[in-house]
Amino acid sequence: MAINSVSFMAPTQIVNETNKVHTSVTSAEAQQTFANTLKDAIAGVNSQQIQSDTMTEKLINGGDVDLHEVMIASQKASITLNATMEVRNKAVEAYQEIMRMSV
Repeated sequence: MAINSVSFMAPTQIVNETNKVHTSVTSAEAQQTFANTLKDAIAGVNSQQIQSDTMTEKLINGGDVDLHEVMIASQKASITLNATMEVRNKAVEAYQEIMRMSV
């Protein structure tokens, strides 16, 4: 398992890169982009869960898989699911807060 190095960008680089792209996006395009991003994120979480389940089944059935690999896959799946649940909770809280606002 390879470990990739983490590189940090200076804050000015991030600001300059975001200022370069100024295109007008319609509401429908923004909704579609958000929907696709959300669908991809959920598919990624599902993929992690399936991989964890597959590795667990291989371990139980005596397949050629190491225990530490199964545990790592399980923890990755757990962390991605917990992060997704927290994002969902924050989105629901934000929606409820908006609904409580008086017009």
